[in-house]
Amino acid sequence: MKLTRTFDILDLYRTDYRDKADALAGKEKGKWIKYSSAEYVDFSDRLSCGLLALGIQKGDKVVTISNNRPEWNFFDMAFSQTGVIHVPLFSNLEAEAYQNLINHCEAKMVLVSDQELADKISSVKANIPGVKHIYTLDKTESLPFWKDILEINQDQLEPLKEKVEVIKAGIQPNDCVTLIYTSGTTGTSKGVMLSHKNLLSAANSASNVFKLQKHHRYLSILPICHVGERMGCYQSQLSGCSIYYGENLATIAADLQEIKPHGFGAVPRILEKVYDKIISKGEKLTGIKKKLFFWALKLGLDYKSDGKNGIWYELKLKAANKIIFSKWRSAMGGNVMSIGVGGAALQPHLERVFWAAGIKLLNMYGLTETAPIITINRAETAKLKLGTVGYVAENVEIKIAEDGEILCKGPNVMIGYFKDEKTTEQVLVDGWFHTGDVGKIDEDGFLIITDRKKEIFKLSNGKYVSPQAIENMMKESLYIDQVMVIGEGEKFTSALISPNIDALKNWCSERKIGGSVSEKIEHPEVKKLYHELINQFNNRLNQDEKVKRHKLVADEWTPLTGELSPTLKLKRKVLHEKYDSIIKDIFRN
Repeated sequence: MKLTRTFDILDLYRTDYRDKADALAGKEKGKWIKYSSAEYVDFSDRLSCGLLALGIQKGDKVVTISNNRPEWNFFDMAFSQTGVIHVPLFSNLEAEAYQNLINHCEAKMVLVSDQELADKISSVKANIPGVKHIYTLDKTESLPFWKDILEINQDQLEPLKEKVEVIKAGIQPNDCVTLIYTSGTTGTSKGVMLSHKNLLSAANSASNVFKLQKHHRYLSILPICHVGERMGCYQSQLSGCSIYYGENLATIAADLQEIKPHGFGAVPRILEKVYDKIISKGEKLTGIKKKLFFWALKLGLDYKSDGKNGIWYELKLKAANKIIFSKWRSAMGGNVMSIGVGGAALQPHLERVFWAAGIKLLNMYGLTETAPIITINRAETAKLKLGTVGYVAENVEIKIAEDGEILCKGPNVMIGYFKDEKTTEQVLVDGWFHTGDVGKIDEDGFLIITDRKKEIFKLSNGKYVSPQAIENMMKESLYIDQVMVIGEGEKFTSALISPNIDALKNWCSERKIGGSVSEKIEHPEVKKLYHELINQFNNRLNQDEKVKRHKLVADEWTPLTGELSPTLKLKRKVLHEKYDSIIKDIFRN
């Protein structure tokens, strides 16, 4: 069946996947609530009629602010097949940010998941005059419930169904289906207009890579409003795979054990946290168990994917898998075939050790503007190279500009930025999208990212420094949670470091160092620990990249506190403003 519009996915549930009892599932009050194929189709179709009955028309924008849940899909498909443009927003923004984005996209309706978000939107309702309707996915005291939209007079139903079919017939693959605002790590968010063709091209490419099947389960844990997780859910539906929506990032461990998924998507930050917990548990072992653990870990860090491990290595790896790595796989439910990884740079040592453990991390690269997939590693050796972001996706072209910028062309490339023709013309030139990322294509055709073009800074001596590569390397340490490398216009490179607070507390406890985190980071022994760590990393860097000075901060950087984007990338502007005085002290004298 050839699919050309996103709502054509529902036809698969009417035919090929019509017997699925758990097409979609979400957790309510600790219990998994499953929706069958028939229920998925029925809710989507009835909501389509309900939206028209409310006066929502083709081309209107509807904002959703929600956690991951099956209902999100019901509305996504209803919007799609009525020509409504879906504008999903992250659920952790401030009320003023919602006000600005809702007004910018000219939304006619807002859908929120719970009472807290209902209160946020209600607080700015007077300042969003274009919004005619606000509904909630959870029952609340203040706003109407989403199922109220399904209540349609019987005499209206048939004409509305006919109208939906007319609208569907007129929707073209190149029509805009969604407007996604970028997370804005380096500046103001931009509204990316994506078409049915954009989203389906990426989803089809992904489904051919991950090869999920009807009897498999996909665990959705990343925010579904982000284009990466949305692609993961679309590709799972194309494959007929059941989708289970995790409660939140804090419940991942429990969800993995309950669902025993065959695949899920992750950003490197999640894998870093998993790895750090594994290492912490290993540190607490004693005797032969501890020796075996770190023997297996060291073995995994030397893993190669190109068949060059050698027979002796493979024999040792087989033993390590049986004794140690089998426990890692079991902790993920025991069924995981592969994990799609994107959104930020993946540390090479993590990639190697997870592959050695039989957990295939398929590193990929893309942006919201490319729906998102540009390159991806495959499980097959011919199109897999660890340390790269993979081989080009189906029907996509890439090339490197003279200044090192990565350019992309294909059916995945966006329509443009909403209300911003000037910026659209700057990034879309002769069909080539200018990604803003710097990289190179190796001799085998694999893409390697070196940095964000906008994040590369120049020292006062004229030498350029790529901070992301240095930051990624430094986060290999158990004692470094986040780091921002700085030095624009200065004589030398420096860094702000947010320590791994749990690891630091354990280290201090072993040495009887007390006090608060603020006090610990000022202790001479702690300063010495980090000084030695930085020196070790500096041995791997050239002269201009070496971190000459650094400063530990007691804060943990998170999306909730504002230092990280919702996809867990550094918000450099925010960090520069927050630590302005500290940064000035670093470069003083």
